[in-house]
Amino acid sequence: MKTLILALLLPAGLLAEAGFTALFNGRDMEGWEIDTPNIWQARDGMIVGRSPGLKYNDFLRARKSYSDFILKLSFRLVDGKGNSGIQFRSRPAVKLHEVSGYQADIGDKYWGCLYDESRRNKVLAQAAPESLAHVNKEGWNDYVITARGSRITLELNGVRTVDYLESDPAIEKTGFIALQVHGGPPMEVQFKDIRIQELK
Repeated sequence: MKTLILALLLPAGLLAEAGFTALFNGRDMEGWEIDTPNIWQARDGMIVGRSPGLKYNDFLRARKSYSDFILKLSFRLVDGKGNSGIQFRSRPAVKLHEVSGYQADIGDKYWGCLYDESRRNKVLAQAAPESLAHVNKEGWNDYVITARGSRITLELNGVRTVDYLESDPAIEKTGFIALQVHGGPPMEVQFKDIRIQELK
């Protein structure tokens, strides 16, 4: 009952969950660094990335860095178009607008995959087709990203799509979280209920 009352009092887009801390307050971009101001905005309790068409990838970066954690959020690709992702254990890249690190991918041919952005530049773990049976390509989906030591797991709508063990000891085990709008044709991606639990 207390959880229900608290949820009713919170701003739209802000979900209370025991042990988790909200990364988005549902109102503005406090706690985030905007790369390109006309791309990102807080709207109707969501973080919205809207691209008029870009020649590069653009990222909204959380100011704090995290090592071991469980990250939960909901996302939607408007009309099912475009490509996006959630960066984690990331750092700025040499190339303008880019970041380097792991990415929980979003979009056709990449749903539920683990990608290595601006570092190894490849899919590290591909989601099995059967694990994507419940993906809503035009509606809301839920991601759970868990990073603990060298092990990374991704769950999409309650189904595990990736269980990855990093074998390279030189790869960073800490870094910021970021949201992506991929380069290419116009698109809009929406995120809400972004919350994190740090693991010891």
